[in-house]
Amino acid sequence: MATILFGFHNMVLMSFENLRYDRAKVVAEIGCNHQGDFDKALELIRLAQQSGADYAKFQKRDPRTLLTEEQYNTPHRVSYHAFGETYGAHREFLEFDMEQHKELKAYCENLDIAYACSVWDIPSAHDIIALNPEYIKVPSACNNHIELLKLLRDSFAGDVHISLGMSSREEESSIEEVFEGHRDRLVLYACTSAYPVDFDNVCLLEIRRLLDNRTSGEQSVGFSGHHLGIAIDIAAYTLGASWIERHFTKDRTWKGTDHAASLEPAGLGKLVRDLSVTYRSLSFKSSDLLEIEKEQREKLKHKN
Repeated sequence: MATILFGFHNMVLMSFENLRYDRAKVVAEIGCNHQGDFDKALELIRLAQQSGADYAKFQKRDPRTLLTEEQYNTPHRVSYHAFGETYGAHREFLEFDMEQHKELKAYCENLDIAYACSVWDIPSAHDIIALNPEYIKVPSACNNHIELLKLLRDSFAGDVHISLGMSSREEESSIEEVFEGHRDRLVLYACTSAYPVDFDNVCLLEIRRLLDNRTSGEQSVGFSGHHLGIAIDIAAYTLGASWIERHFTKDRTWKGTDHAASLEPAGLGKLVRDLSVTYRSLSFKSSDLLEIEKEQREKLKHKN
């Protein structure tokens, strides 16, 4: 066992010697945590910007396209979190129209935080493509929607970010095949789809696997976390994830299924702070003896 661990340790060290760190990009995934309230959405953008996030991300769905008639008319499985009598009505309540998304994007730009959005279906993709954000996200639930992926590949000029939660290696390969020749626009996210996810199932080394499988010129790798706390995000960044995405809310006790796996403003602010100092710290020594060590060496080092 010791031999196996030693071999793995050397493999990681060799990999890290060639790893170049950029400052982490932090995405505050507001999603539907606004509870269908536009003023709350604006407030969450302000709080995300004040916390130091680089992006405020929302979601766009067309429930009539996305859901079957049976799904639309079935009650929400957790009635406490429902915003409508049926799951379809619940989803409709949480949706913003295109004029509202335009306002959200303009508000983000006014506050110097970038707008981003996940799309769940073809009509929503067309809508968000028209807004021309820096990137569009495909959630884990839709990464096997090949028509959606091809639409984003062919009709959107920006980058396409895709989460790999609850996905097989075969599905992952299909994504890469769709983006063959466009891999420089593709960012894959290591992700475990549970809300929240326990630490035994975070599986951070998936980040290294995705990085090691990249071809020349490929985009960076992201980490979409649904865990508790912020320690794991620092580890994810150290392992090579350039994008750190966390669900974001004002109050984790609010009604809605994503709040429990979200960060509040204080937590997001601490995450941004810790990622910043980690970035400053991730380097090799520029010389055997740093200038700041020389005085301490004179005072403390054993004299031969």
